Amino acid sequence: MRNALRLALVGLTALGLGTVACAPQEPVRAAVKDDKDRKTAPEFELKDVNGKVVHLSDFKGKVVLVDFWATWCGPCAIEIPWFVDFQRKYKDRGFEVVGISMDDDGWKAITPFVSEKKINYRILLGDDKTGDLYGGVEALPTTFVVDRDGRVASVHVGLANKKDFEDAIEKLLETPPASVAKSAGHSGS
Repeated sequence: MRNALRLALVGLTALGLGTVACAPQEPVRAAVKDDKDRKTAPEFELKDVNGKVVHLSDFKGKVVLVDFWATWCGPCAIEIPWFVDFQRKYKDRGFEVVGISMDDDGWKAITPFVSEKKINYRILLGDDKTGDLYGGVEALPTTFVVDRDGRVASVHVGLANKKDFEDAIEKLLETPPASVAKSAGHSGS
């Protein structure tokens, strides 16, 4: 009887530890970095579905959500409708979403997915070089929120919280580019 009780206790302890170890953890909140802690987002040169070359600098002066994703990525499929909403909601305030697909099958996989999901923002075909520029994108989705001055204000690795993205976007849209803020400060002459 004592051995059975001990075995049951060991089993319950193992079950409890397994449950805690496998339980989904709260994603790390990616707060907007202080202005002084932001680093310039790496420039990229990627092509869209029409073969047009797109650079990050094309979006200078806007808040940009740069999302590394793939068609086969489940968490990416959860976030994409949020980004479609953000593009619609904030576009007129100086905001853009740029999706960088890391699909090995290229446009053959991307084009039908974009159509099915009714994606309303620019999609580019990424590569390992671009992923490496952004610190080696090891997990998808990995999303960077870039301020109006082209600096990384927050990074989200894995499935993030929609509210975290929205809070970052709202905060960054309220802040004018540094060049505008500086010239406004000197306009009294």
